[in-house]
Amino acid sequence: MTQVKQRYLLLENGTVFEGHALGANALQSIGEVVFTTNMTGFTETVTNPAYCGQIVVQTFPLIGNYGINSADLESKPALTGYIVSQLCQTPSHFACMGTFDTFLMEHNVPGIFGVDTRSLTKMIRNNVGALRGIITDNPASVNIATLKNYEIGDAVSRVTVKEPDEFPAKNAKFNVAMWDFGYKASDIRALNARGCNVTVYPANTTAEQIPVQKYDGIFLTGGPGNPATYQNIADEIAKFVGHPIFGYGLGHQLLAMAMGGTTERLPYGHRGGYSVYDNNVCRTEIVDQNHGYVISLNKLPAGASVSFSNVNDKSCEGLDYDFGFSVQFEPTAVEFDRFIRIMGGK
Repeated sequence: MTQVKQRYLLLENGTVFEGHALGANALQSIGEVVFTTNMTGFTETVTNPAYCGQIVVQTFPLIGNYGINSADLESKPALTGYIVSQLCQTPSHFACMGTFDTFLMEHNVPGIFGVDTRSLTKMIRNNVGALRGIITDNPASVNIATLKNYEIGDAVSRVTVKEPDEFPAKNAKFNVAMWDFGYKASDIRALNARGCNVTVYPANTTAEQIPVQKYDGIFLTGGPGNPATYQNIADEIAKFVGHPIFGYGLGHQLLAMAMGGTTERLPYGHRGGYSVYDNNVCRTEIVDQNHGYVISLNKLPAGASVSFSNVNDKSCEGLDYDFGFSVQFEPTAVEFDRFIRIMGGK
């Protein structure tokens, strides 16, 4: 790093955390402060569109030790800040293409290292509702009232594609329409690898603009924001009920809303590795998660059954329908293979 200067995280409750500058310059970068418990995958974290509008705190202490590899990038960074305890400035890995600090700088993401992330994480866990914060070099210049009123807003519009795009597969067997609320590169790879030609549609696409007769299935991606603000999208998804559908993350929530379900906010969200119980096969799995909202168990979607439950708080982690299914967590090979089967594959 060319220089090390003091930088601060100021929370809406008035607490100030002091550290050192990481990444891009930070005049004032505001966001909802959340934490993730992942021990690896920091590149995938900062390039996950679902973090749009958020300042991410990494609970694992050492970050940056294997540097940046372009093969791990999921999308362009959409988060507004990144906070770590210890920063490795001399990465060592055979695939390393640069330092984490330089990557954040190139993508205009400000960060802080040298922060007491343990104390900060406890504060997030004990807070009721969203905890807003701002990364700044001058905390005295921050207007607390403005900070308290901050809302992420329509985050999906910031991360979705602007025009339809196509990703053909070798030896294609299926055609899939991907409704994009913030897709990841690994979503495309997983579908292509299973013989699916993928056409990506923007989030604001209407059902009439997707020629459903051309597709064997509809894939609803994950994404950022409060699902309740996207009822208009859920209403469009409802027009495809009966066709094979697979959704995850925000896509899971919007599909549930399309079927009459409701969402509710978690106290501090699930971000990182969490245990879920598969109610269909009576098995516990550890999966990657990144969400602050869940489907309310008090009003489940019509015709849905809970397929996965969170082991810790019993919240809904998956739903099955007679035409498809959805999961709250990042899908694994098991879920992608199941999607192929409901489209008629083996």
